[in-house]
Amino acid sequence: MSLIPVTILTGFLGSGKTTLLNRILREPHGQRIAVIENEFGEAGIDNELLVQDAGEQIIEMNNGCICCTVRGDLVRILGELLAKRTAGSLHFDRVIIETTGLADPAPVAQTFFVDDDISDHYLLDAVITMVDAKHAMAQFDAHHEAQEQVGFADRILLTKTDLVSVDDVRSLEQRVKRMNPRAPVTAAHFGDTPIDQLLDVRGFNLNAILQIEPDFLTDADHEHDDDVTSFVFRAEQAFDAERLEDFLTDLLQGHGASLMRYKGVIDVAHHDRRVVLQGVHMLMGMDGGTAWAHEEQRHSRIVFIGKNMPKQLILQGLARCLVPAHTDAAKAQKAT
Repeated sequence: MSLIPVTILTGFLGSGKTTLLNRILREPHGQRIAVIENEFGEAGIDNELLVQDAGEQIIEMNNGCICCTVRGDLVRILGELLAKRTAGSLHFDRVIIETTGLADPAPVAQTFFVDDDISDHYLLDAVITMVDAKHAMAQFDAHHEAQEQVGFADRILLTKTDLVSVDDVRSLEQRVKRMNPRAPVTAAHFGDTPIDQLLDVRGFNLNAILQIEPDFLTDADHEHDDDVTSFVFRAEQAFDAERLEDFLTDLLQGHGASLMRYKGVIDVAHHDRRVVLQGVHMLMGMDGGTAWAHEEQRHSRIVFIGKNMPKQLILQGLARCLVPAHTDAAKAQKAT
């Protein structure tokens, strides 16, 4: 049986990985894709944001970082996928692993060479790295993971280039090429990239990686900066749109530098569709998501990742933006 190609999709927090993944899933390439997602923190959001109408298998791993504490889970999940494929109960042609933005890709890639059961059946096709043109320079300076993600890339995609000057893009390209001279660097606006540059590129070169990191096959140590933490806001009540927007605007003005990444699926009163919140530091956007089903339990869930975040201020502030439960009940009674 031919080896199953695997693509590792990496990039620092907010670089656009989920956007690109949705782009791949929507593309009429005729392949079924098993997606393994890993998110930093106690709860995942991306699973609700992904296209899931093309027969893909979506597996979430949010109990730790894929490159350290849950690497054993990655081996287990790949084994389970293989067993189901062999038995005929699950059909897929390839696997895409979307890592958390804080992941060092080296231990993930290492899995496909040091574990015999995995290397006998899976082929690491490429490491695709997203680089946020707006924030990358500061991320490279502050986080070694961001540098590792570029260093191990077989393809590098620059996102948000429309938010910075041409000179800034040129400087970023030069720095990225110094960090990794072998990987092609291209711009990707909202994941708009030719599919043949992402799949079946056979780009991962073990010998080249060993020149960069001679201990690649033996070094399994990896530690995160303990200053980076995460928490989740959950609610069953709907948000008042105006109060929420005012609170988030004030929050970003006062604490945007501390918020490395925040994203969520939000229930807004009088909206029949989910509202998707995405943000990195001071850059925030809210867009319409999928429609709520008729009898679906509507909810809101927002994940925050950052350093020295004012957790209680955020949780209490968001709670004050909710429509009171008795107001919802009164409106429902009046409607009937």
